[in-house]
Amino acid sequence: MSSINALVVGAGPNGLAAAITLARAGRRTLVLEAANAPGGGLRSEALTRPGFVHDVCSAIHPLAALSPFFRSLDLARHAVKWVRSPAALAHPVDGGTVLLERSVEATAARLSVDRDAYRRLMAPLVAAWPELADDLLAPPHVPAHPLRLARFAAVGLRSARGLALHAFHGQRARALFAGLAAHAIMPLDAPPTAAFALVLAATGHSVGWPFPAGGTGRLANALADELRLLRGELRLGEPVASLDDLPPARVVLLDVAPRQAAALAGKRLSAPSRRRLRAYRYGPGVFKIDWALDGPTPWLDPACARAATVHLGGSMDEIATAEQAVWRGEHPARPFVIFAQPSLFDPTRAPAGHHTAWAYCHVPAYSTEDMTERIEAQVERYAPGFRDRIIARHTANTADLEARNSNLVGGHIAGGIQDLRQIFRRPTLRHPYRLARGLYLCSASTPPGPGVHGLCGMFAARAALRSTGAR
Repeated sequence: MSSINALVVGAGPNGLAAAITLARAGRRTLVLEAANAPGGGLRSEALTRPGFVHDVCSAIHPLAALSPFFRSLDLARHAVKWVRSPAALAHPVDGGTVLLERSVEATAARLSVDRDAYRRLMAPLVAAWPELADDLLAPPHVPAHPLRLARFAAVGLRSARGLALHAFHGQRARALFAGLAAHAIMPLDAPPTAAFALVLAATGHSVGWPFPAGGTGRLANALADELRLLRGELRLGEPVASLDDLPPARVVLLDVAPRQAAALAGKRLSAPSRRRLRAYRYGPGVFKIDWALDGPTPWLDPACARAATVHLGGSMDEIATAEQAVWRGEHPARPFVIFAQPSLFDPTRAPAGHHTAWAYCHVPAYSTEDMTERIEAQVERYAPGFRDRIIARHTANTADLEARNSNLVGGHIAGGIQDLRQIFRRPTLRHPYRLARGLYLCSASTPPGPGVHGLCGMFAARAALRSTGAR
């Protein structure tokens, strides 16, 4: 233990990315993880019945294919194969289904009166996306492409509802945009929810919305294996209650929520620093269901079977009403539902002739309300007979999610509210990663925020390395 240069607490994707970055720089690195498996939210288990593979939390990974960290890995060496459905997303509405295709033109073709408007909005963004994404998926810095970033900010810093009403005239395009923006877990009238819709749409057009064959746990195992190849050490089943319990190390990185960081660090942080971390704000939580099915989801519109992810919420107004209700602390009667059907494109997820699916909706933080009936009603709305296909289900409310992963404070899965006040103070204004001398935060509560991209960990590790004089 005396030979450890760097110590990481937490083996989520960001903690493992930090450890890999440190190990690549020649630092002897140890990772301590409380759970008995690596990955944090990157876990797969037989939640319903043996032979059915379910992703416990994170499942679809649009940002992983863009991430400079993941692009630096030879995932094929670790037997990770990306699966991409023909369309990234389906959004059924009255009278048909909108599809987020790889082609901007093919997507626009289903938008009726907004065909040209969608093309004008998205085509320039997609053309510039590889360079622009590198500026967006980074901590505060001097941008490499300032004009492109300024053009994006001009539209992205608006509210999703405001931009959709300004740019589009038909219900189809507005519904598609609203569903994408609802991933922000904020009211659609709040800025910068438009940015979330633009990022997810541009990513879908550029690289699709991929997921790992065999379950998202394969990706976590690949990161753990990469660390071991670099002679880093990962210890599972090793909870940490205080930094005072850790062996000596030149730098310590915490893949935990800000409140947990304050508790772990104790008096190693100043009283004002602890107060700032404790004041960090979290948003609504989620209620999640995993299903084992005896057949595919019986969609009214077969076009829904072209996408691994389906947004169920109807029109923009319906989605906005549901998300605003959650923000007020209410449980909407018709929640906006994010539904995934990975086994349609990855047969390793279920026994022959069977399928898996999962869905979640947003709920107030710390909610223990059972949303099963309301979620399944939304699925039945677009897939009558779905309930007849269910052979087993597993549900998780906000308390269940936080008990499984303490970073999901109140069941919130985005690492903290991402409004204009907090997106530039993630988690504090002074420094996005450094908490104290030799102590760094590397969780999704740091830039560039939530998503499976590993960049919070990579950038935090780079900051730690710079503090030791490394390039």
